[in-house]
Amino acid sequence: MIDVFTRGGPLMYPILLCSVIGWAIFMERIFAFIKVRRNLKPLQNGIKNFLQDDRAEEAVDLCEHNKSPLARILLVVLKNRGCQRIYLKSLAEEVGEREAVLLQRYLGLLGTIANITPLLGLLGTVLGMIKAFNVIATEGMGTPATLGGGISEALITTAAGLTVAVPMLLLHRYLSSRSERLVLELEEATMQVVDMVEE
Repeated sequence: MIDVFTRGGPLMYPILLCSVIGWAIFMERIFAFIKVRRNLKPLQNGIKNFLQDDRAEEAVDLCEHNKSPLARILLVVLKNRGCQRIYLKSLAEEVGEREAVLLQRYLGLLGTIANITPLLGLLGTVLGMIKAFNVIATEGMGTPATLGGGISEALITTAAGLTVAVPMLLLHRYLSSRSERLVLELEEATMQVVDMVEE
């Protein structure tokens, strides 16, 4: 593998870097999503129990000491409890939009990596073919050994770029769909609390 990597030329390094960054983003987002989902139901149930028992201040305190997106949304709702539903809903939507952006953090970079790695592979292909044609220009048709270096570099970088790009594209789609589902779950949980505290 090291030999193949070396024969791929200098563009193998940025392709490798893209792969490392892409997988790091995937792992970070997966753990972040798991943490948000694990915290969602217990927090929602805790808030609802406090509100049913007329202990709104304790519900506020629970949100203030919780670092989840739902807690930040519900905190605004609870601090404005007693207002009309439409006002509470607009406040929740405003905070929810900010939280949705945070949930989608780094996904733009992951999408860029998925798009740029095939281009890096294509650039490697062009550079490898230029190298092969330079051999032809200086040595005539040359030999398979002299031409092989450039052609080999062209094919290896193309394969490497696609090998990185395909999983990155799939990971980007998967994380995007998971973040969208989480946003919907946050909206549903928020609306249930809004219904309990509206005027």
